[in-house]
Amino acid sequence: QVQLVESGGGLVQAGGSLRLSCVASGSIFNIQRMEWHRQAPGKQRELVAAVTSGGSTFYGVSVKGRFTISRDIAKNTVYLQMNDLKPEDTAVYYCNVVTLDGLRGNWGQGTQVTVSS
Repeated sequence: QVQLVESGGGLVQAGGSLRLSCVASGSIFNIQRMEWHRQAPGKQRELVAAVTSGGSTFYGVSVKGRFTISRDIAKNTVYLQMNDLKPEDTAVYYCNVVTLDGLRGNWGQGTQVTVSS
């Protein structure tokens, strides 16, 4: 199993930036993809961005061009640089992984991001 700990959230004004971090531990040797998800109040959790072990990236339509996902393999850490934040980006942000076996890690506590208008 993979354990995940997110950090870096906070309160920011619209147009501001935040950088989220997520450290993975446990069975990390076969991670194929690292992802950031978010869940706003009353909404389903959605995939925001992903990065594969080969460096390919994916972004949700609503964040493309504003968010950047990156990965430090040596530190078992994935980052999400969020620029030009909007009130609709307000959510709890979670990271997760997908292993070569198609399994997911244990969801962490997430980190709250609040964007004021």
